[in-house]
Amino acid sequence: MEAGAFVIAGLAVGVVVGLTGVGGGALMTPLLILLGVPPATAVGTDLAYAALTKAGAAWAHHRRGQVAWPLAARLLAGAVPAVAAGLGLLAAVRAAGGDPGVLIRPTLAAALVLTGVVLLLREWGRIEVPALRAALARRAAALTVAAGAVVGLLVALSSVGAGALGTAALVVLHPALAPAVVVGTGIAYAVPLAALAAAGHVGLGTVDGGLLALLAAGSLPGAVLGARLGGSLPAGVLRPLLAVCLVAVGVGLVW
Repeated sequence: MEAGAFVIAGLAVGVVVGLTGVGGGALMTPLLILLGVPPATAVGTDLAYAALTKAGAAWAHHRRGQVAWPLAARLLAGAVPAVAAGLGLLAAVRAAGGDPGVLIRPTLAAALVLTGVVLLLREWGRIEVPALRAALARRAAALTVAAGAVVGLLVALSSVGAGALGTAALVVLHPALAPAVVVGTGIAYAVPLAALAAAGHVGLGTVDGGLLALLAAGSLPGAVLGARLGGSLPAGVLRPLLAVCLVAVGVGLVW
């Protein structure tokens, strides 16, 4: 595959992320697979890219006081062992002579569909059930750890979920959080999560440094362009379209 194709892929994903604020891993990983990158390498390289690019955003949110670190720590308390379990599962499949892609493809498909559904629910609102809200509030601490574990496993196996799913968990379990704090906490939690998962993939030999550089060359300016275009294009229209696309791609991966 020509290097230019990966730069263009990075540019396209960067524009979408700049426009909508979501979709990085959810679009990049299946796009890399479509371009012929082995699934395990697509996941590992995307995780390394996510860790690098989100670090600056996390620091900026921290400086503005927009990170609830105790909540980020709870999410990570569940995510760290789940990431280790996911990486161990991939290593076991490889050691047995199997193809990790057999495990990654259905997990990626499920993560994409789940992410798309979550985005639609967040955009179009949700049904309020007072009794359920009260029950969630009583168990918020434990459920935050559990949510971190679910997202951590999905991220280790597919690179998808830290953004949309982690943020959705914060919105549901901690509704009193200001929107900016929800975003900042989700990003701050995603950085060490992606870095840990990426480090594991480095150990598995599934991070391509050259590919990582090509993606960054396209997506960094793409994100800037998308952010500038965002003022003229309604995110309320773009996010549902993105969500539908994610569901379609997820279904297509296993069809």
